Amino acid sequence: MSNGFVVRSLDEIRFWSRIMKEHSLFLKLGFRCEDTQLISEANHFYSTFEAIESRAHTFDAGADPQTIQRFNLEVHTAVSHIWAFKRKVLGLILQCQLPGQNNFPLLVDHTSREAFYFRNRLEQLNAGRLDPLPDAIINENVFFLRIMADHAKFIGHLLDPSERKLVDQARQFSEEFDQLLFQARDIDSMRPQSQTVPLLDQFLDQNRVSVKSLRDFKKTARDLIEACRIKSIIHPLLADHVFREAERFLFIIDMFENTLTGKPAQNVYFD
Repeated sequence: MSNGFVVRSLDEIRFWSRIMKEHSLFLKLGFRCEDTQLISEANHFYSTFEAIESRAHTFDAGADPQTIQRFNLEVHTAVSHIWAFKRKVLGLILQCQLPGQNNFPLLVDHTSREAFYFRNRLEQLNAGRLDPLPDAIINENVFFLRIMADHAKFIGHLLDPSERKLVDQARQFSEEFDQLLFQARDIDSMRPQSQTVPLLDQFLDQNRVSVKSLRDFKKTARDLIEACRIKSIIHPLLADHVFREAERFLFIIDMFENTLTGKPAQNVYFD
C-alpha cells in the first residue's frame, strides 16, 4: 500500500463521514416526536460519524497505510450500520408505519445509496481494486447524475409553492438531469464499445456544463435561505449539503478529464 492509498482513503472518509453525519440529522428532523427509538438511533449515528470525521483529520498523508487500512474497516462497519438503518426507515415509511413523518421515501433511499457508495469505495480501497478509468468515468457519472436529479426534485418540493420561479427552475434541472442520467445509462449499456476517449471526453464535457449550472443554482438558493430572503422549509445545512455534493461531482469530473486527456483541471475547490 502506498501514500496514494492513504491520501485517497482519508479524502473519502473526510467527505463522506460528514455527509453521513448530516444525513443522521436530516432524518432525525423528519421523524415524529413519538418516534423516540428512531430519534435515538439517528443521534447515535450522528455522534458516530462526527467522531469518525474528527479522527480522520488527525491523520496526514504520511500515516501508516496499515493503520489507515484498519481505520477503513472500522468506518466500513459504521457505514454498513447506517445503511441498514436507512433501509429500515424506508421500509417503515413505505409500509405506512410512520404516518405524518416528514422524510420523503426518495430522500431516504437517496441517503442509503450514498451510504452504499461510501461502503463500496472503502472495500475497493482496502482490496486495492479501484475501477479502471473508463469504467470509473461511467460508474461515477451514473451515480452522481442520479444524485443531482434527486437534489433538484427535493429542492422543488421543499421550496414554498409561492416561490414559483425557483420551483420552476428546480423542475427544469430535475428534467435535465433525468435526461443526462438516461444518456449515461445508454453509454453504460454500450460498454466496452462506448469507452473511447472522444466519447468519454464529450460525456464529461456535457455533464460538467449542467453540473456547473446546478451548482450555481444551489449556491444561490443556499445564500438566499441563509439570508432569509426566500420562503422554504429547507434547512440551511441541507442547502449547503447539496451544494457541497455538486462541488464534489465537479471535482471528480475534472480529475477524470485531466487523467483521460491531460487537460488541466478546471475546478480547484475540494472539501
